[in-house]
Amino acid sequence: MEHIAFLGLGHMGAPMARRLLAAGHPLTVWNRTAEKAAPLVAEGAVAAASPADAVRDADVVITMLAGPEALEAVAEAISPALRPGTHWIEMSTVGPDAVRRLDRFTGVSVVDAPVMGSTDKAAAGTLGILAGGDTARVEHVLAYLGTVTRTGPLGSGAALKLVVNSAVIGGIAVVAEALRLADALGLDGETARAALANSPLGGAVARAFAEGVHFDTALAVKDLDLATQAAELPVAEAALSHYRRVAEPGTDISVAAARIRTTLN
Repeated sequence: MEHIAFLGLGHMGAPMARRLLAAGHPLTVWNRTAEKAAPLVAEGAVAAASPADAVRDADVVITMLAGPEALEAVAEAISPALRPGTHWIEMSTVGPDAVRRLDRFTGVSVVDAPVMGSTDKAAAGTLGILAGGDTARVEHVLAYLGTVTRTGPLGSGAALKLVVNSAVIGGIAVVAEALRLADALGLDGETARAALANSPLGGAVARAFAEGVHFDTALAVKDLDLATQAAELPVAEAALSHYRRVAEPGTDISVAAARIRTTLN
């Protein structure tokens, strides 16, 4: 089986890497905070001291990083060590421009494959994977992580992920404000929440009150910032302003939604 290098062991990366290890792939892992690799090493993975060391012998490289800046830093670090013929699956949410810049590495096949779903689906292998580029030689790897939807040329998966995330994150802010309106009008909160849950906004309501999943508000701010740089999006810009006002490092987006509901003027 292919030797896989997995770079980025955050809330999403760690359970995804664990599924590849359980499938029998030789796995080398790297994370900026090295201690996060320890549970996977205990299960049979090899920890690398640097991104370059991680990819040196890899057939497939997977990156699951926080944003475009982190991806660019890792790309520069691994460029001398990437072997011709390596397949690079970029699964972070970084926008299409950051993905297309990876096409500069000669002899390396790049696929962008950002995911839909949170930590629960990452652990279960039921993520939705939006894959841009030629996926033919890596779909069997992606199949351990979820269901692949081919989106078009390189960068199209990253572009569609921004569209989806902008709608979901904005929808959660709308739900929060709708419940704030319900409170201002003297309605029972649970009754209003149930009505919204049975409306076309039901998915956003479920995400706003989800437990056991994780999506940091810093990531929400990052995603909306990328989206509003790509097009004029007044609603997304308003949501971005809201999240920036209530976000703190390590705060889940559902907590931020509660703060929008209770604190904004």
